[in-house]
Amino acid sequence: MKIRLINRIVFTFASAALLISCGGSGNVSPTTGWNYDDPAWGGFESAKAAPQATPMGMVFVEGGNFVMGSQQDKVTNDWNNVPRKATVTSFYMDECEVTNIAYREYLDWLRRAYPDYPEVYRRALPDTLCWRDKLAYNESMVDYYFRHPDYADFPVVGVSWLQANDYCSWRTDRANERILIDAGILDLNVEEQNNDNVFTTDAYMAGLYEGLVGEPILDLDPNSQGERIARMEDGILLPKFRLPTEAEWEFAAWGLIGNTVEERQIDRRVYPWNGYVTRSDDKKYYGQMLANFKRGRGDAMGVAGALNDHWTYTNPVTFFFPNDYGLYNMAGNVAEWVMDVYRAETSQDSYDINPFRGNVYMTKVLDADGLISEKDSLGRIAYREVTVAENINRNNYKQADNINYLDGDVASQINNAGWKGTVAEEGDIDMASGGGDIEEEGVAKKAITDGMYEYGKSSLISDKARVVKGGSWKDRAFYLSPGERRYLDQSKSAAWIGFRCAMDVVGSQD
Repeated sequence: MKIRLINRIVFTFASAALLISCGGSGNVSPTTGWNYDDPAWGGFESAKAAPQATPMGMVFVEGGNFVMGSQQDKVTNDWNNVPRKATVTSFYMDECEVTNIAYREYLDWLRRAYPDYPEVYRRALPDTLCWRDKLAYNESMVDYYFRHPDYADFPVVGVSWLQANDYCSWRTDRANERILIDAGILDLNVEEQNNDNVFTTDAYMAGLYEGLVGEPILDLDPNSQGERIARMEDGILLPKFRLPTEAEWEFAAWGLIGNTVEERQIDRRVYPWNGYVTRSDDKKYYGQMLANFKRGRGDAMGVAGALNDHWTYTNPVTFFFPNDYGLYNMAGNVAEWVMDVYRAETSQDSYDINPFRGNVYMTKVLDADGLISEKDSLGRIAYREVTVAENINRNNYKQADNINYLDGDVASQINNAGWKGTVAEEGDIDMASGGGDIEEEGVAKKAITDGMYEYGKSSLISDKARVVKGGSWKDRAFYLSPGERRYLDQSKSAAWIGFRCAMDVVGSQD
């Protein structure tokens, strides 16, 4: 069996090529003078940095600052998304919304990989009944939209936020498994992968998945067994696929890279393009619709012989012109899930670089010996929330769940806004005045704090409410503006909501 030595990794989404050099190659530490990649000198390995290749199906979105928030008057006359300057680091985003055929590939893998757990497949199924309406006939969409080949390149809908996240995890694992296979580190192993013996990136990195070994990597550590698996320091594996944050999605939708000179924005946009909802910057395409939306009550597609956006419901994911980043349907077609938990006033609380609400910090579950615990029955590593005791000396965060930070819950207000000065025995305070349970010397009391929501008059949005961005086929033009936002419970789905994936950029931001 061949053993492979990694000195530099250059990879693409579909394949990974290893450039091989011998130990003692002349690489020398600039700080100690010791040799790198030399077993005689301890075997410290120094894989060289290589530009991150754009993953298949994605485009590079160069980051920068922009004005985030609503850019138009609210039709409901409320103002919960105040414009503010924010900076987003560079990232990758799917060129198109995830399609029916892409999601069917995912379902097929689940069916084949978990024969003893059919409920995993059933949980992932989209809700095809989302097309039904009590006063409309849509049974053809119920019966055919998801599985008929004529709809293969249309966006998948009826998928909840939770299901979309599971898809992102699956895509991460399949992409990284393919990279290891193309690199020759693993051999293709479809037949034997089932139940707890499936490849997941976490399990592989933890040494809990072996698979069919192709050409193992030579371990230069003189105290090792002579070979090892790929690890983070090699730079082989991709970062995780995930949903974009609200800030990332909105930044990408504006496409300001095509609307600036140096650092000057030359024209304020209302939509992901200059002008209104028809094309006006190229005589060849004058008047053509730039998105799939509802122009007015009863007008979903125009008139026979002169259709405007052509589609009653959704459209193929590359039908309309892309924006200046090369992203399709960042307005219209379907609205899209993003990572964030919805709060009306997050714009006033969130950090100005990569703003996001929804952090719940997790750590791997360890066994009694301090090692990563065994995989579960689906081949996955177990995680748990970090504890306050583990973070007692941290200044940047203490608890795991930071969804409600600075947003009206008792703990946030007590810890950050300070006491208002009134403490009363439970029952002596009207909940409408703003209060929450605390414990003091074993006595349940109520605490009134500054900045609390007025319970009984208004209330917290559920921690399970997730932000939905972009207009859809059933929306008026108002929601085509990237700054608009809505929300839906993370376990629910709709015929007008789909999703696309994003990925971190590692290293250089341009």
